[in-house]
Amino acid sequence: MAKVEDAVRSRSLKACCLVSEMLEEMGLDSRKAREIRRQTLLGLMTFCQWQLSRMDEGPSQDASPGSGRKPRGRRVKVV
Repeated sequence: MAKVEDAVRSRSLKACCLVSEMLEEMGLDSRKAREIRRQTLLGLMTFCQWQLSRMDEGPSQDASPGSGRKPRGRRVKVV
């Protein structure tokens, strides 16, 4: 039974190594992947905080409460 488990583990390790090698050949090592993941998550967090701050501000002053118009979005320049 132990031999079967060892064989399965060695196959899974080989598959893992294969994926790592393929990513390295494409120029994406684990450090770079971690950096990209971190930047993506920070961007999502910033976006969510921005959305929450907009919700906390309340309705826009552009549209009066009884006019029936939806408030227009604000343009934001992303650099």
